[in-house]
Amino acid sequence: METASTRSLKMSRQIQRDISDIFQKECASLVAGTMVSVTVVRMSPDFSLAKVYLSIFPFERHESVLASIQEHSWQIRYALGKRMKHQIKSIPEVAFFLDDSMEYVENIDNLLKK
Repeated sequence: METASTRSLKMSRQIQRDISDIFQKECASLVAGTMVSVTVVRMSPDFSLAKVYLSIFPFERHESVLASIQEHSWQIRYALGKRMKHQIKSIPEVAFFLDDSMEYVENIDNLLKK
């Protein structure tokens, strides 16, 4: 029998792949002209919430793109539900957050070059 953490990791990875694919194919208009990568998905212990961390490039447009994604999260959740309907009993709520670790690395790199 799988442990909860193993199942949570599998579910996180599957949601990460599916949401990345949804951004590329079904919701490309939401990210208009930017590159959005799903860096991490963290599941709540009861699988009712998926926290999705996104890296957005160019970073200057992160606020508008993230706002658009959050506004249309129901559309992304619906597309996710169509893909996962046979794998999970109920589709988790999806919350999107900015993963700014790449910007942090870029700032450090720029400071070191000075």
